[in-house]
Amino acid sequence: MNIAILSRNRNLYSTKRLVEAGEQRGHQVRVLDHLKCYVVIHPGKPTIHYNGEEVLDVDAIIPRIGASVTFYGAAIVRQFEMMKIFSAVESQAIVRSRDKLRSMQILSRSGIDLPVTGFARDLKDKQDLLKTVGGAPLVMKLLEGTQGLGVVLAETKKAAESVLDAFHGLNANILIQEFIKEAKGEDIRAFIVDGKIVGAMIRRSKEGEFRSNLHRGGTAEIIKLTREERAVALKATKALGLSIAGVDMLRSERGPLVLEVNSSPGLEGIEKATGVDIAGKIIEFIEKNAGKKNRGKDKIGV
Repeated sequence: MNIAILSRNRNLYSTKRLVEAGEQRGHQVRVLDHLKCYVVIHPGKPTIHYNGEEVLDVDAIIPRIGASVTFYGAAIVRQFEMMKIFSAVESQAIVRSRDKLRSMQILSRSGIDLPVTGFARDLKDKQDLLKTVGGAPLVMKLLEGTQGLGVVLAETKKAAESVLDAFHGLNANILIQEFIKEAKGEDIRAFIVDGKIVGAMIRRSKEGEFRSNLHRGGTAEIIKLTREERAVALKATKALGLSIAGVDMLRSERGPLVLEVNSSPGLEGIEKATGVDIAGKIIEFIEKNAGKKNRGKDKIGV
């Protein structure tokens, strides 16, 4: 099978592991920088070109689309789909999951518990907005943030108002969220491939930091999920129409709360924490599904 990995950097751990796993299973694997791909639209004959040549003989793609280039990356994935090439993650699901507000609205509609969240454009009622999420301390997130960037903990009401005013002055869209004190700087990531949890880890923030992201100095170790946590992670993934996902959850007094569902979750932290060949699981998923004539229409509706 010929597999293309859409990645801007072939030296990233996740990209290298997917290439390695694919080649170990006898496949031809190439890495395409999706920003260097371009779309050519002909009636009835969609094509993609790369480095001046038409991309041919691809059976499946694995999108590794960065958050900052979601629009263009998803357009390239969509063009491959138009060419009836199997994508490990569908373009619509990528776009849906990358919009923090949209994804939380969908998760909420599906009955999945989340930290209480507020969103507003006009801040004339900011006092009531802050009150709806339980007041300070609270968490404030840029809609476009990733890997813990653009996330602020406002410990007092005055600090929260100042951050709101600052972001509003920059014309930035932000979410405000209740702070789950009992989580104590820990969160859980469940890694899902094809409707199955293939690995899970607990991440702990470094001293003096409330964000547990590994890119921010957090640590991780393998964990066994509770039955409720497993059910929530799988339900969240299904709600967003994702075949591959990293579901981030907090343990709270009212049960697991979903923070985010990532459509391009990194492999390094989860593989090192669990010792599981996650990249191999993704290649197995492609082997099972590539070439099927009818994968099924996206039914999420939003």
